[in-house]
Amino acid sequence: MSPLDVKRLREEFQILDQEVHDEPLVYLDNAATTQKPKQVLAALEAYYQKDNANVHRGVHTLAERATRSYEEAREKVARFIHAPSSRQVVFTRGTTTSLNWVASYAAQTLQPGDEVLISVMEHHSNLIPWQEACRKTGARLVYVYLKDGALDMEDLRSKLSTRTKFVSLAHISNVLGVINPIKEIADLVHQFGALLVVDGAQSAPHIKLDVQDLDLDFLAFSGHKMLGPTGIGVLYAKEKWLEQMSPIEFGGEMIDFVYEQEATWKELPWKLEAGTPNIAGAIGLGAAIDYLESLGMEAVEAHEQELVDYIFPKLQAMEGLTIYGTQDLAQRSGVISFNLEGLHPHDVATALDYEGVAVRAGHHCAQPLLAHLELPATVRASFYIYNSKADCDKLLDALEKTKEFFNGTL
Repeated sequence: MSPLDVKRLREEFQILDQEVHDEPLVYLDNAATTQKPKQVLAALEAYYQKDNANVHRGVHTLAERATRSYEEAREKVARFIHAPSSRQVVFTRGTTTSLNWVASYAAQTLQPGDEVLISVMEHHSNLIPWQEACRKTGARLVYVYLKDGALDMEDLRSKLSTRTKFVSLAHISNVLGVINPIKEIADLVHQFGALLVVDGAQSAPHIKLDVQDLDLDFLAFSGHKMLGPTGIGVLYAKEKWLEQMSPIEFGGEMIDFVYEQEATWKELPWKLEAGTPNIAGAIGLGAAIDYLESLGMEAVEAHEQELVDYIFPKLQAMEGLTIYGTQDLAQRSGVISFNLEGLHPHDVATALDYEGVAVRAGHHCAQPLLAHLELPATVRASFYIYNSKADCDKLLDALEKTKEFFNGTL
């Protein structure tokens, strides 16, 4: 039995209580963004209605309350990922911004002949910034490929060398749903003196993270994929790397003192947070973390695994349906990409929408992966805490109806 009371839990997500095309909404696009519980919405409303003020500079009551809530959110993030200190938690706009900042830092140190390793399964946000860093510095971008739908660890081992300076990988693929063995990879990477950067956009919402146990140099993730608001994200890094990072933007908030010809920066983490931050976003993210911790991340992971164990063999058994990624369910998250034979993914997604089932179709910002798989696009269903086996059954039924409809029109 699922460790989560999904029926009770769904009552806290008002958006799910609606019909789409006269069908009850089944939301299966959680890899793109998650819905927000009433507790997160209440935290946002309370800030704007009671505490709306800028942070850090003001000494009046509202400013002090806003600052306290903002910095408490940082502390919550640090505890959530088991960071040694909240000084190592920098608020950004999201995973994309966080990864761009790390790649910009890398561009200050990379030289011709150096190498950056990424995998072919990376989201564009963990690919294009490294393309740019290598283009600017003359470093070489090296790809690790797949074996049996998962990261080819032998390929990774063979391509690590003393030339490798950064390795940047998704913890969980947003297309294949595969969970990469990050702890093992960190050990290999550090044997060569390289730094490990992890895209945690698909892992932070779904599994328990311990940056110390995993020995991560950098971790990036977004609030909106873990029940929080859009426009807020996190960059975690080991303190020595953050100390070396130059500010990406300059202006208010991040300065200590400004002279006519030069300026000095605040200490971590504020030296990297220029301008008025996304105060409400951080507070909302803090509320989302409170909510997830009230459920327990072990329970979150177990619930999703139960859904995957339930639906995966049923999808495998469906005639004309092909699933991409590893068939080993122990290595899979709640992200499942597939295609129906003879049908374009966008047609499938549109047909599913008419049945009230929301999925994603396209290249999922992973065009090199789709090219490697020789596919133009896939359909992606992605599950989260408020999804149930009934949702799985509705997806299966909608897929059968889609097949019948298009077969009847061919």
